[in-house]
Amino acid sequence: MDTMLEMISFVLRLISPAVALLIVCLGFYSLKGGRREEHALIVLENDQERLAYPVLYWENSIGRSRGSDIRIGDPTVSRDHAVLLRRNDGWFIADTGSKMGVYVNGERTVGRCPVGVGDTITLGETTLVLRRSAKKPAETKRKKESRTISSGLIMTLLTIYMGLLTAQACVNMKGMGALTYGAGFTVVMWVFYILSCTVFKRKNFELEAMALMLSGTGVIMAAVHNTDTNQAVVQLAAVVLGIMLYCFMLWFIEIPDRVMKWHLIISVLALLLLGATLVLGSVQNGAKNWIRLGPLSVQPSEFAKVAYIFVGASTLDVLQTKKSLTEFVIVSALSVALLGLMSDFGTAVIFFVTFLVIAFMRSGDVKTVVLAVAAAALAVIMILSVKPYIAERFAAWGHVWEMPDDSGYQQVRSMIYIASGGLFGVGLSQGFLQYLFASENDLVFALVSEEAGFIIALLIPVTLGGFMIYARGVATRSRSTFYSIAACSAGGLLVFQAALNIFGITDILPLTGVTLPFVSYGGSSVAACWGLLAFIRAADERTYSHKLPKAKKQKTAEEEPEFVEV
Repeated sequence: MDTMLEMISFVLRLISPAVALLIVCLGFYSLKGGRREEHALIVLENDQERLAYPVLYWENSIGRSRGSDIRIGDPTVSRDHAVLLRRNDGWFIADTGSKMGVYVNGERTVGRCPVGVGDTITLGETTLVLRRSAKKPAETKRKKESRTISSGLIMTLLTIYMGLLTAQACVNMKGMGALTYGAGFTVVMWVFYILSCTVFKRKNFELEAMALMLSGTGVIMAAVHNTDTNQAVVQLAAVVLGIMLYCFMLWFIEIPDRVMKWHLIISVLALLLLGATLVLGSVQNGAKNWIRLGPLSVQPSEFAKVAYIFVGASTLDVLQTKKSLTEFVIVSALSVALLGLMSDFGTAVIFFVTFLVIAFMRSGDVKTVVLAVAAAALAVIMILSVKPYIAERFAAWGHVWEMPDDSGYQQVRSMIYIASGGLFGVGLSQGFLQYLFASENDLVFALVSEEAGFIIALLIPVTLGGFMIYARGVATRSRSTFYSIAACSAGGLLVFQAALNIFGITDILPLTGVTLPFVSYGGSSVAACWGLLAFIRAADERTYSHKLPKAKKQKTAEEEPEFVEV
């Protein structure tokens, strides 16, 4: 009997990685297909010089600067003169602090001014006429859409994957304890999919399906290594909470201008979350980053990550008008300082790297990044002098094999069990790493490697890296620079956090104790990761395409202007 169960477990371990790999490959292949070709939405024509400027994006900077989306060589035009932007109500032009102003049909504009087909826009001594685009991408669009994979097929594969993991857990544990959580998660993901297709009318579900694969892996691992705290229930509830946060955020950030109205309030809330943790929090694993609410414990710094990206991202007309990074720098400095006082240096590093990404995307100024890095280096030196246990971690970095029973205890065991798991693992619940402290959160990558196999474990960072590549790919086609900055920042945050976790336990980087996104045990972490995913999803212009008025969709193609395209 035991031999038969071992054979079944072995077969399940062989099939599971193949299904997981198929989900990831089909998911990203499908995301790449069905995207709009980068054609002109409208055209700005210069009648005097017989020039046509194609408008490719939803938000376009106009000026003399080389970095302008629409560059005009007229010396009377300011370097960053104006922003032409599209909203659901049509096109608008906004003066961004130019010397000579912006005129629409001869009248000077104040704030955002609506413009329509045939209207003249005067910047300095240059007059442009807004025309419809001549290019019709219908055939290209149909060709692209034919390359997409049915989301229903990917969901079916995901159901098979969850069934394989659940069955393996039941076989290895010789009980049906994991079945409740595997079945519960499967119901949750199908309800989410059906609501997404019917109520929210989303056209694609690949991104969510891959995030569900990661979260589902975390739920099963929690079910297998369930303790008296009922980790699997907490993990499954966290996924549900995260999906609810994801749906709310997609609704909230649907209108970038609505987000900008709440910008200051969100900045204050981010700081209040961290400040409340400093005052009311309890120390756990050396860091004061948890607030206990009866039987529950919450880590506010995880949700502060989501709020922090709200603070840094912005629409293009606001960015060009408010060139200073002062407000963002102040919030960033206070956030990192509060995290430092909590001794949560892993999260502080994540905040800092996210700051670098946002600062560079906002300003394009390398000097700002260099100065920030220099200041951070000084801060690290100061921290090492006043926090001895942090200095010990740095001292152990790269030398864990020399101290396997001391400072290098966790890393040495993690690397041993990663190697012992091989490609297909020793079987869920059959590993030895589960007996180490924090195996289900800080060391979960090693735990998955040992029990589920290195192929499934490797797909976790590959998927997160794919999220970042996807975010970068859709950034140029997003409806606002708010989405572009937010998506790239969220993707970068997830990748960097995963790198800190995986490289920390393998001694490539110092051990920081941060969680592995979507997989590590921890309700706050899982829910916050779904909030970050919403930024990436929102950047794809297809996410809200079903809400655009049909009349607005038809204003993109007519006769070709006989102008030289710039």
